Order: sequence, then C-alpha cells, then structure tokens
Amino acid sequence: MTSDNFQDLIIEERFNPYRACVQGRTNEPICVQSILDKSRAVASSIDPSLDPGQVSLAEIVHRLVINRPRIAVITGSPDHPAHLRDDMHISLAVLRIWQNGGVPFVFGIPVICDGTAQNNIGQSYSLVSRNITAAAVNITFEGHSYHAAYVLSSCDKFPSAVLSGLAAADVARTHDERGQAPVWALFVPAHVLRGGTVTTETRARLHQVIAEARRKGFDDLAADITDTMRYILQCSSAEAFWGQMKLAVQYGLLSDDEGRTIMDELAAAACHRNGGICAFNGTGNSSRTLVSALGLTPPQAELLMDVPPPEVVGQCVDMLYRSLNHKEYRITTILGRNFANAVRIHNATGSSSNILLHLPAIMRYAGFDITIDDYEKIRSQTPVPEIFAHSLTENRDTFVLAQQYARGQHHGMASLYRVLTDLGCRMDLDAPTMTGQSWGERIADLAEPVSDELGEDAIIRTIPIRQTSGVEVLRGNFMSTAVIKLAGMSDRQLRYFDDHLFIVRYYENEQDCVGEMGSPDFIENLRQIVEQMPETIIAAILAYNSKGERKNYAHEAFSDLLRKAFLSFAFVIAGQGPQAFGMPEMYVPSQNLKHHQLLEASSLLITDGRYSGVTKGACIGHVTPEAFAGGGIGQLIDGDVMFLQIIEKKLSIIDPAALEAGRVAVLEQLPERGKLVGVRVEKMRERSLQVAACNLMTDVTSAERGCVPAAVDLRAVTCLP
Repeated sequence: MTSDNFQDLIIEERFNPYRACVQGRTNEPICVQSILDKSRAVASSIDPSLDPGQVSLAEIVHRLVINRPRIAVITGSPDHPAHLRDDMHISLAVLRIWQNGGVPFVFGIPVICDGTAQNNIGQSYSLVSRNITAAAVNITFEGHSYHAAYVLSSCDKFPSAVLSGLAAADVARTHDERGQAPVWALFVPAHVLRGGTVTTETRARLHQVIAEARRKGFDDLAADITDTMRYILQCSSAEAFWGQMKLAVQYGLLSDDEGRTIMDELAAAACHRNGGICAFNGTGNSSRTLVSALGLTPPQAELLMDVPPPEVVGQCVDMLYRSLNHKEYRITTILGRNFANAVRIHNATGSSSNILLHLPAIMRYAGFDITIDDYEKIRSQTPVPEIFAHSLTENRDTFVLAQQYARGQHHGMASLYRVLTDLGCRMDLDAPTMTGQSWGERIADLAEPVSDELGEDAIIRTIPIRQTSGVEVLRGNFMSTAVIKLAGMSDRQLRYFDDHLFIVRYYENEQDCVGEMGSPDFIENLRQIVEQMPETIIAAILAYNSKGERKNYAHEAFSDLLRKAFLSFAFVIAGQGPQAFGMPEMYVPSQNLKHHQLLEASSLLITDGRYSGVTKGACIGHVTPEAFAGGGIGQLIDGDVMFLQIIEKKLSIIDPAALEAGRVAVLEQLPERGKLVGVRVEKMRERSLQVAACNLMTDVTSAERGCVPAAVDLRAVTCLP
C-alpha cells in the first residue's frame, strides 16, 4: 500500500493548543505511542509497509507542535454486533494516518443496539443516546482539539450522533476569535451482517406447530407462522416468531418450554459471528445510505461484507487527507450542499422513518434552521419514484446488495444518483463529496448504473417499481404533524386505506397494546368495542369503507368484515413521546400487526412514539404534539372514528353526528375530556420514573425539530445555501 506525499501537510490555523499550551503536548504523546504500538501488533503483519518501527515520544511531540493533522479514529463498543471486528480496521487506519505524517488518536463511544432494547426499558434510552453521544463526541473532539475524524460508522443512533457532534464542533469553530481550522470527517460504514437460516430441526418443529394450528382450527395463526418462515432469519423475524409462539402456547398448541426451545434455537442461528449491520433496510442501513448520500463515504467503503482490506483503508484515509485545508469540504458545507439530495435518496430507497428525526437533528446541530417542513417541501417539489426493490423474502436484502456491488453489478450510491437523474428527478449534481468530486463528476461516465444481467434480482431498479415512495408527512385536527412510511405499505394498503374510516382502540402505553395483541381474546375484545358503538355509526362506517357494498353489521361476519377492511381499527398508542417516555420504537406492536392475517389487511397503528426502520405496514408515528405535552392523541378514546386521506396527507377525527347523518366531516374541535387527560398525564409522569433522571428528554424539541436539546435548537439559525 503506497501513500501520497502528505508528509509536508500542516493544518492552516492561527491557534494550535499543542504549541500554545504545555499540558496537551505533555499528556497526549504517550496515548499516541500506545495506540501505534497496539496497531503495529495487530496490523503490521498484514501490511509490513505500514510498520513505522518504534516511534519516539519526541517525534510525536514534534508533529503536535508543528501542527500536523490530528485525526481521531472514532469507533463504537464491542457489545454491539457492528463493532465486533473493529480492531483490525482501527489499527490499519492508525498506521496509515501516521504514515501520512499525521497524529492518530482513537476514542470509542457506547452504542445501544435497538434490537436488544426492543420491548423493554432500553428503548426509552435509545433516542436520547443520540443526543448524549453527540455531546460526548463533541466534548472529546473539542477537548482534545482534533482536526478531522475517521469514523467507523455503525447503526441505530451512532452515525447521526457522531455526525451531529462533529457538525456542532464545526459550527463553534466558525467564530474567528478561536482561530482554529474547521472540521473534516469521513465515514466508513460497518460491513453488512449476513442473515441466518432456520435449521432443519427447528423448521420441522415449526411445521408441527403449523399442522397442529390447522388441526385445531387456528388457520390464521398457521398462515402467520408460514409467512414469517419466508423471511431471512434475523432479530426482526425472530421477534415475529416470538409473538406467534406465545400465542401458540396460549392456544394450547405447544407447551411453554417447547415454545422457548424454538425461540432459543432461532436466536442461536440468526446472526453470523462476523457481526455487522443487520441486512434489513432498517435504521442501520438507512444510516449507511444517509451518510453515503451526504457525500461523506468513499465509494469503495459503502457496502463492505467484512472488515475492509488494507488497500481500502489506505484509500479512505488518503481521501480524508486530501480534504484537509480545503474549506469547501468542511463538514457543515458538505451537509448544507447535500441535504436536499439526501431527502430524495431517502425517499427513493424506502428507508427508515427514523431518518425524519435524525436528518433534521443533524442539520440543526450543524446550525441550519431545518425542520420536518423543509423535508416535506423538498419531497413535494421533487417527487421521486421508488427504485429500491429491497426484500427480506425474495433474496434481495442488503447483504445481497453488497454482493452485487462487489461483483460490479451496480455502483452503490452513484447508481442511485444516476438512475434518479436519468428518470428526470432534480438532483443537485454540483454538490461536493469527500471524494473530491461533485456528484455530477462521480456519475458522468456511469453508462450502465445497474447490470442488465441481474434482472428481477436487481435491488436498485432503473425502471421504477412504483411512483409512490418514501415517508409522507400527515396533518390533522388532533395533531400538527405525523409521519407514515408509504414505502412500507403494500399497494393494497395504499389503495384500501386512502379515504378510509378507522375505529379507535386506545392504549395508554406499548405494553398494554402488546399484551392485548398477544391475547387469544384480542379479536373478541375488538368485537365488543364495535358492538358498544351506535348501530348507525357502524352502518355508516361499513357503507363508506365498502363503497356501499355492505351497510349492515352482523356479529358472525366480524372476521370477514376485518379481512375485507370494511371494518378497520386504528390502534392508538399514546404516552410514548420524547418527554413522556423517551420516544421508544413501537416495533413489537408493528410486528404483531404485520404478521396477523386479519389485522394487517384492515388496521393501522398510530403513536407519538416511533417505529423501527424495518417496520412494514400501515404505521403512523411521531405524532406531534405528544400526549404528555397536551397533544390531541392523548384525548382519544375507544370508539372515536378516524379518517385517513393518504393522497390529501390528512388524518383526523370525524364528527360522529355528521357520520350518523351519512356525512364524513372533520371535527372542528375535539371533545372536552380534560379530567380523563389529567389522569392519563399523571400516569405518564409516574411511568417516567422507570427511566433514570439523567436520561429524561425534558429539554428537547418536538419530533418536528428532531428532538434536539434546546440549546442546539436555539443556535440553528442558518438558511440552506
């Protein structure tokens, strides 16, 4: 591995704390020497040309004093699957930084795994970890006066957190009194985690459960388990199996021990020991897409399947070096120029709805006055089609995407930009990237963005799958905004649920919802809600949803009415907002809905919490204002009727009197339920005691502004270029 001539590179800035202040150049050289020694032990045998020999403290001091590039390699913690094999990558990067004449540093940040935190108190720490990690990154980066960052980017909140912390440092350095250079950064996403395979023995056990379910008349459960077996085996599909096995136990189809045995076997077979970012298109891979779309990732590092080899690490480090002393590549400039492109790529790839929290947050940390309204404006001005045929059931997951990339059958982010441009979508091709080229230059010679030989196996499509894509922003009479992932909805749901009425089933928290969804009495409980409502209301709902085909309710036809979506439910989970409970993901309820034959066809979820990036189906989240802050979602009760208009981007509670008269009219004002709301808020306050006080999100903005700390929000005043 050879290096460009960076040996004479000095960072251009008026103030160098390692020259002006004695303690830094006294304390830090031993840290640099130690990490160099460790890196030699790990990586120099892989590439002997990187071995610097024994480095003296005097040489380190000299480099610090003359202001050679101080580059922090930022990594995560090895209790997260994406960081299991970081040691080799870190060592290769450290040695290359030294070889290029710089001074390498390394620091790590804890990374919460959203999968591990699902359906337990850990989810109340997930979103706040983004803000805390951003602060921690900023503290270390600023406290030790680094110039640039080489980021071993992983998943969940880590990429957006690191990017936010670095951007905040860059904003602070714009003040001329400090006399310091801006911040440069390059992100190398972790490799993709290969999904597992259900073993022959476990598959046989599952088929026995299916056969027993059919024998005892539980055909819907049998169909649900059969459907889940089509998915690649990962933590996401294991969660669906878990809900189904619990229901099978309650139905008497197998014992509790037998159900747990199946789940233990599935858990042991799900993940490859090499670790990485799970192969579904959740927040992990959506974040991979995001940092790549923002121009922060070298093309050769976009879709790794293992630890990058020495030549790739060398190329990545060199790319970072070429940006140094060039203000057009400072991190806030890169973000400002590529924000609109990132919104379009996010929509075209059907990525996680969590990005609607993280992207505005990143931009606000970078000093830009960006909210969900700006996201919506770009989405409306530049509609993009869906061109990402990602599938967990048809051998088109992210690991397969990486395999296709390695074979040269597509070119990753460049292919996405090329396809959208060829389809006439307005992309800013003049925006700079960390490669040193604009997007226009990167795609200029890309004659075949996707190989024709892939056919239906192609994940990136040159012919749109459909024109509907991405995440839509909804508005209504009980909220200012909410978001719905249209990319996660089937064509049938998009068709059936537009201009559609739903009966509200209200839950005060996620656990209440999960408990009822996992109960054998669930459908019967829903039936009772319907039968307690006025017959005229039910008749009007049936007539409206069936387009006049069905006007009368019949007790014995309840399941059939659900299956046809003539009767539909809106499962409302309130008290999950950032201030109330940390805005956890409602992943388990969404999986229960997705893998339930009757309810998937008829119903939707609504919450002031959020959803996992892998969520599919009719799931509406980020409802603002949240219930704890007085939002209308906290005023709803069982039997309220909700009206969803996807095309009109509206979601409202309708007037029951008008409905009885045969009209669908939106309520001008929700019913006064002050006493009920007061009781609910007190329960939320009591429930929040489960979360450690140091991690409560009491001082953050709403979801519309990314749930960022108030001080960050106050300084976000810059308009986009």
